[in-house]
Amino acid sequence: MEYLVVIGLFLNPILAVVFCLNLISIIKKANQEKKVSTQKNTVWVTISFAYIIFSLTWSFTMIPY
Repeated sequence: MEYLVVIGLFLNPILAVVFCLNLISIIKKANQEKKVSTQKNTVWVTISFAYIIFSLTWSFTMIPY
């Protein structure tokens, strides 16, 4: 069971980044009429979402079994 916690601890933030980048690219494709640069927003949303997932993962690993 410990190995699942360790794998989740490192895999969750990576998956959060992948999810966020894909979500933003889908939003960009859906809204083609405006040509606005969202590169900075993409980076900040990705970092913040990964941080949220990473903190939740850490807090759940601290719960005793």
